[in-house]
Amino acid sequence: MQQVFAAVFCSLWQQGKVMTEKNNPWDIFKNGADGSASHLKRSGGILMPVFSLPSPHGIGTFGAAAYKFADFLAASGQSYWQVLPLNPTGFGDSPYQCFSSAAGNPYFIDLDMLVDDGLLTADEVQKSDFGGELRRIDYGKLFSLRFPLLRLAAERNMRRNAAEVEQFSRCCSTQIYDYAVFTALKTHFGMKPWTEWNAGKAMPKQLVPAEFVESQADEICLQLSIQQLFFKQWNRLKNYVNQLGIGIIGDVPIYVALDSADCWANSRHFMLDESFVPTDVAGVPPDYFSPTGQLWGNPLYNWEIHASENYAWWAERLQCAQKLYDVVRIDHFRGFESFWAVPFGETTAENGRWLPAPGMDFVNAVKKRLPGLSFIAEDLGFLTPEVHELVKNSGFPGMSILQFGFNPDANSDYLPHRVAENRVYYTGTHDNATIMQWFAEASEPERRFAEQYLALNAAEGINWGMIRGGMCSPAGIFIAQMQDVLGLSAEGRINTPGVASGNWQWRMLPHECSAALAEKLREYTRMYGRLHDCGEINFEHNTVVPREYCEKMPAHKNGTNCLFGLLRNISIQSITG
Repeated sequence: MQQVFAAVFCSLWQQGKVMTEKNNPWDIFKNGADGSASHLKRSGGILMPVFSLPSPHGIGTFGAAAYKFADFLAASGQSYWQVLPLNPTGFGDSPYQCFSSAAGNPYFIDLDMLVDDGLLTADEVQKSDFGGELRRIDYGKLFSLRFPLLRLAAERNMRRNAAEVEQFSRCCSTQIYDYAVFTALKTHFGMKPWTEWNAGKAMPKQLVPAEFVESQADEICLQLSIQQLFFKQWNRLKNYVNQLGIGIIGDVPIYVALDSADCWANSRHFMLDESFVPTDVAGVPPDYFSPTGQLWGNPLYNWEIHASENYAWWAERLQCAQKLYDVVRIDHFRGFESFWAVPFGETTAENGRWLPAPGMDFVNAVKKRLPGLSFIAEDLGFLTPEVHELVKNSGFPGMSILQFGFNPDANSDYLPHRVAENRVYYTGTHDNATIMQWFAEASEPERRFAEQYLALNAAEGINWGMIRGGMCSPAGIFIAQMQDVLGLSAEGRINTPGVASGNWQWRMLPHECSAALAEKLREYTRMYGRLHDCGEINFEHNTVVPREYCEKMPAHKNGTNCLFGLLRNISIQSITG
């Protein structure tokens, strides 16, 4: 069987097969004829990373808790679930430093669903200790214990679901094929970066002998099988979320990691020298918050090459995102106007320089190739008039951050009454403190101004007063971090830029996503005209299993299968089709 997969794989990999474009029927925005957002629908949503969902197995997954959270969003009247990148994480566990910008993170494959599918046994799962800390993720244990289970499930998947795996192998993108080969080779070379595979030197895709790839066919097929399991579970969850009338907002980082399938397979698209060493790397210049700047270290794009190919690599990358999400937030959008280039080998970002980027030439090419995809431009950071002009001309809605608005000496554009309608307004992002942490650490003048401006008080709660301020703004979309809805302080922070450890670990506890909280959030959402109403959902009684499993479940007490019987005012027939 693996020989069949290998033959299919090698043929398609040599052809450089690219997925067919999918028409996205999800109308998040009231779009202009060219795909730009001419008017945002007034609505709300929650930013909640998948890894932060509760789970008995160490990290949030596409399992039961994800369905319950979708029901929480519906019950609270939200229109969007915003997630962080779903790609396989590398060094530092950051979803912004991934081994691929197209493949899925195997950690998110739910083990209990694999048991239900007969690909693992309950005993095999229970033998693994993924850490007893419910609030934090132990990535060390995940790395050592999760992959043996996933490999076992993937091997059984190839035997028992051969047709599904083969169909996936025929239809997935070139970038996922590249990831499968890259990961197989990386495994063969002891997880070393591709820049050290050739006796300490680089071995990019174009220098890998075809016979060597063929010798790794079994491992390549296993990696494709793991990806098939990821996308099967994600598509199942996303379909359920969309059936509730909720859209998924996903994140696409502007840069990729050096040690990634993206850079390995497309080295000429990046600023690398003849030895495949970066000439310059990404970062941001020094500012008030960081006197030495931020040195990200990602390889930079060779925009001349991209432009000569009409940005085909970027189009395929965004096409992969289109299959994952309903709306794409492009991280560090200002980098398409100009970017901070730091010479490779520098230890800080101080000695960088600004270099030009393609601007509207890139935006127009993307719009033409992907007319059905809606974008959000993350236009935070060091902004110039040229960057503002690019965001305006793109037609993409930009972002504003509520907690940035309370400098009493400035009439900030981040204050609720000054936020434009064509903006997505956040309490904060994954890189910011939670509202409660921000308020505790803000200067006294900032706290006084926020208290006066929003009439903050202990009875309502500082976090809810801030959420009220964002809800009542003119911004078309308002998104709160789940930690802010929960009223968490520093313990709920996702990431602290410039700090190397302790990030990407926060998890919600199972009991925190309660009916009372949904009811409270729903009332705020209704009060300020952002309510999305799909009927009453008693999500606390939902056994939250995917639609495919409902046939196995006993009838619910109201006479329907457990999942869909929860949706009042919506006919079962209209949901199940």
